Amino acid sequence: MDRRRLVGVLLVVVSAIAFGSGALFAKPVYSVGLDWLTLLVWRFGIGAALAWGWLLASPTRRAALRSTSRRLALAALGLGAIYTLNSGTYFAALETVPASLASLIVYIYPVLVAVLTLRIGRPLSGRGPWVALAIATVGAVLAVGGVDPGRVPPLGGIALAVASPIIYSGWIVLSARLGGERRDRSGDEGDEGAGAAVASALMMTSTWAILTSLAIVTAHPVAPAAIPGGAWPGLIGIGLVSTFIAIQTFYGGARRIGAAQAALISTIEPAYTIVMAAILFGERLAPIQIVGGCLIMGAVILAQWASRSSGTRTALRLADE
Repeated sequence: MDRRRLVGVLLVVVSAIAFGSGALFAKPVYSVGLDWLTLLVWRFGIGAALAWGWLLASPTRRAALRSTSRRLALAALGLGAIYTLNSGTYFAALETVPASLASLIVYIYPVLVAVLTLRIGRPLSGRGPWVALAIATVGAVLAVGGVDPGRVPPLGGIALAVASPIIYSGWIVLSARLGGERRDRSGDEGDEGAGAAVASALMMTSTWAILTSLAIVTAHPVAPAAIPGGAWPGLIGIGLVSTFIAIQTFYGGARRIGAAQAALISTIEPAYTIVMAAILFGERLAPIQIVGGCLIMGAVILAQWASRSSGTRTALRLADE
C-alpha cells in the first residue's frame, strides 16, 4: 500500500471513530434536559470555531482561502445546508432510538455512496471491494438483529434515522466532487489539504448559522447561561471530536482514496459505537451483534487487500502494454 493511500485509510479510521463517538457524547447531554437542536447549535459552533482557527493558523491555508472562488464558496455553504438536514435527522432520532441501533441504520450509506459514484466520482474498482461492501452490509444487518425486540423505538425515530444516511450519501458525493474527485482520480493532490480546510470551515459555519437561526425562531435555549453545567463535557466533546476532527479527517481521507472507499472503511463506526454504548450505557450487546461487527471489520480488511491487488494488476497490465 503506497503512503498516500495508507494515510488516507488511517484518516478515515480516525474519522469513523470520531463520528461514532457523537452518539456517545449526545446521550449525557440529553439526560440533563437539552434537545437535539440546542446540542447541534453548540456542536457546530464549537466545530466551526476550531475549523477557522485551524484554517487561519497556516499561511498555506490562508492563501487557499483568499484564492477560493465565489462559486466554490457558495458550493461549500450549500453543503453546509445539506449537512444541517443530515445532522438534524440523526440527532433528533437519537432522542428515541438507542445509540447502537441509530449508528447501524446510518450505515446503509456506504452502499448508496458506492452506487452514486458509479455515475459521479471515482467508483469502487474490481469485484473485491463490492464483495467487501456486501459483507459489511450483512454485518450491519446482523448487528441490527441483536436489538432487544421489547425495546423497539417509535416509528418516527426510525424514519429520522433512515433519512439521515440518504442525505449523508448525497453530501459525501458532492463534497468529494467539490474536492476534485473525478472518475480517474480521488481528489486534488497539490494543495496539501488547504482546499479541504477552507471547504470544511465554510460548511460548518453555514450549518451553525442555519441551526442557530432555527433555534432563535423556535425560542430554544442556546445562550451559555441557559446550558446546564452537566452538558458541557458532552457538548465540547461532540464539537471537538465528532465535528472538527471527524470532518477534517474524513475530508483528508476521502481526498486520498475516494469517497466510495472512504465510506466502505467507515463501516467500522457501528462496531465501535455498539461496543462503547454497551460499556458506557449498558446497552445490550448480543452475540449476533459481535458476529456482525467481526464481519464489518473483515470486510474493511478485504476491501483494502482487494484494492491493492487490483492496483497491482493494473500496473502490470500497463507495463506489458
